[in-house]
Amino acid sequence: MYLLDKSMNGKININVSTIDYDKTSKALSHQLSLLEEMVHSKDDFVITDSEFAFGWHFFVVSVNKNLVEKFIDQMGSDFNKLKGNSIERKFITWLTNNLNGKIPRFKLAIKEEMESSKYGIF
Repeated sequence: MYLLDKSMNGKININVSTIDYDKTSKALSHQLSLLEEMVHSKDDFVITDSEFAFGWHFFVVSVNKNLVEKFIDQMGSDFNKLKGNSIERKFITWLTNNLNGKIPRFKLAIKEEMESSKYGIF
């Protein structure tokens, strides 16, 4: 079993940028609700309202680590095959793969990494 970084207060915070907040937030909510059903969980994610700038909507999805840990347990060794060098990045890869083609242009990134980056976008 994987252990997630305990410094993030039990949540993985994902920055989302998209050109269509409604479609993207609904698709994310639907995908995460399906994940909750799969691992018998409830109320393990929150989606914030968006801020609009430069033609893009920016918002945050907070996912409880407990949900991700249950997901990893169910996926088993298949989780290791996902692209990424951390649990959080592998989860974002899985989420992105499941949303591609369902919503227009979007990007997911780990919030803490974006805040500490030299780019300062979020």
